[in-house]
Amino acid sequence: MTAALARRAHLPAQGTTFYRGVHTTETAGEFALDVAGDAGVLSLYADLSPEEEIELAGACGEAAGLAGIYLKRRPPEARHAANVERDWLSPPDPIWGEAREEVTALENGVPFLIRPGADLSIGLFADARPARGWVRQHAPTRVLNAFAYTCGFGVNASLGGAQAVKNVDLSRKVLVWGQENYALSGVSAPDDDFLYGDVFDWFRRLERRGDTFDLVILDPPSFARGRAGVWRAERDYGRLAALAATVTAPGGQMLTLLNHAGVSPASFDRMVRLGLEETGRGGRVLESPGAGADFPGATHLKAVVWALD
Repeated sequence: MTAALARRAHLPAQGTTFYRGVHTTETAGEFALDVAGDAGVLSLYADLSPEEEIELAGACGEAAGLAGIYLKRRPPEARHAANVERDWLSPPDPIWGEAREEVTALENGVPFLIRPGADLSIGLFADARPARGWVRQHAPTRVLNAFAYTCGFGVNASLGGAQAVKNVDLSRKVLVWGQENYALSGVSAPDDDFLYGDVFDWFRRLERRGDTFDLVILDPPSFARGRAGVWRAERDYGRLAALAATVTAPGGQMLTLLNHAGVSPASFDRMVRLGLEETGRGGRVLESPGAGADFPGATHLKAVVWALD
């Protein structure tokens, strides 16, 4: 663990205080440690006793020099358990050390609010840092950020010079959180840049209005239940890409992301291409930002930038 943390020691000096301190590939798949300022988030994939959990949390906190550690239990059946055992999966109080209800952490110099005990998701996904950096560097005039969560991509697009950014999410709570992230960077945006509701419904609504975007960002969950049924990325991503293509301007781009270890890069590529073909759009891959160096050997995240005709 000490060696893994040492390999990330340069990140704070480069303006990043939110990162993966230890990845699962460095712990034989047993746990991962995320660092957010002086708070740690321990994601546990092994079945440990309460005493062993506390011992591991303490070891992580001391090795990383953190004030407190929050625990996220991530069993294979977490999709169901997340709905019925949320407090057990994500205890609101630290398992070790001091409480940090909210931390302002940096990513490439951009501040974000991290809430370590809030839920299984704490406000940002560290593996998408290179993709958010790409958006900031290449932000065009009009951007649609679908499945916006706390608007990390939207903030970076605005900081990168985008004149109009629409953030869409099914949760009002996370959109408000996103507005707080905007405020931290001094970015002003009207309330109608934060669109509450089902992403699929919004795609259809935007298409009917004739709205198009120079960049459409797709960062959906791998699994979700909603009024329209069950979403499974390995089955439904092509349909999502097709809808996104209908609101992507001629010559525009799509940034497609998927956090799903069970979907290979080749399968992901095929799904997106089939979705584009449904709408008669052609597309070519520009680049694949991937996960950061603090995720050594990671294969779960697919992040691909597409140029559409």
